[in-house]
Amino acid sequence: MIRRQLTSEVVNRLHESPAVALLGPRQVGKTTMALAIGEDWPTGFVYLDLERPADIRRLADADAFLRSQDDKLVILDEVHQMPELMPILRGVIDERRRAGVRTGQFLLLGSASMDIKLHADESLAGRLSHCELGGVCVDEAQDAGIEIAQLWLRGGFPESLLASNDLIAGRWCDDLVRSYLERDVPMFAPRIPRETLRRLWTMVAYSSGSLLNVSRLASNLGVSGPTVDRYLDLLTDLALLRRLQPWFPNATTRVTKSPKVYVRDTGLLHSLLEINSTHTLLGHPSVGASFESMCVESLIQAADGYEPYFYRTSSGDEVDLILAAAGRPHIGIEIKLSSSAAVTSGFFRSCDALGIEQRYLAHGGPANLQPYVQNGVTVANITHVVRALREQSPRR
Repeated sequence: MIRRQLTSEVVNRLHESPAVALLGPRQVGKTTMALAIGEDWPTGFVYLDLERPADIRRLADADAFLRSQDDKLVILDEVHQMPELMPILRGVIDERRRAGVRTGQFLLLGSASMDIKLHADESLAGRLSHCELGGVCVDEAQDAGIEIAQLWLRGGFPESLLASNDLIAGRWCDDLVRSYLERDVPMFAPRIPRETLRRLWTMVAYSSGSLLNVSRLASNLGVSGPTVDRYLDLLTDLALLRRLQPWFPNATTRVTKSPKVYVRDTGLLHSLLEINSTHTLLGHPSVGASFESMCVESLIQAADGYEPYFYRTSSGDEVDLILAAAGRPHIGIEIKLSSSAAVTSGFFRSCDALGIEQRYLAHGGPANLQPYVQNGVTVANITHVVRALREQSPRR
């Protein structure tokens, strides 16, 4: 059992809000987390899977059923399947509020963040708190006795990560890619050709961690730029891609204005790149970008309360990841696969220009290497950096 750091945050939100939406890709562990929370909930819980016909029938009169649950925590899985429930939830929440039950009423699970947020924000404004569950983070894996190399190759989906061997893990990721294309794409965007979307997803995989070039992708696919944007929006909405936006300082320096694009899970990334072993991965041209993809996801998860960006000037000075709060960059992180890699001069110039004092070099060296400070930069294994960010998160 992998202990997920987000569990305590979801429980805290339930004690603060009448409803919490736990969002994330399918198979990432949302249901497991929700059931664990429900089992510990003091007033009991009810779980409904809105893809099960039997549970859908229980909601034939949703208003009466939900009102009859008294003070139980009601967990609604795959809630995007029934957006018509949102106005009913609003009525139940408001009625219970008048009766003095103001928190911990509903936990909504879904895999399409924008679809849920659209319907929920229309009906549940001021009643719903959002949390996002990503793949297993590097510190969560280490706490469970899982090596970073295994997490890197297999990705953060628990079924892949905990598979008995790399071959089975790779097949599971292949099946998940196929499932997304055959099930989720027709569900959320029936007019998007599946094979075209697969080609786009694969093209993004080969450039994961690079600047997004929509015109090049459009040209290679034989479609328009707006069409590519729409396809990328869908993959982003399903939490499969991340578009990391550039930081724009109030300065005269010419900076990159295109976002970076990442395949968020390295298991799916390696499936798309046909990488099935650590040996193949270490010899692949995308090895550095793959490691950066894993690190960026873990660092962003750990830095809850910060907004993530990157920074790059026209002269090539760059910060791989900037963490900002209150409109100001606070933390700059450079990511290197090798523990012997040095911080680039461009990183120092960028941090100086942006006024960033807290600086890290996160590397992929052994976890038992102790962090040290060199020229004002804390050099540490990626797990050490992730733990440090969790400790100083604004939301702790």
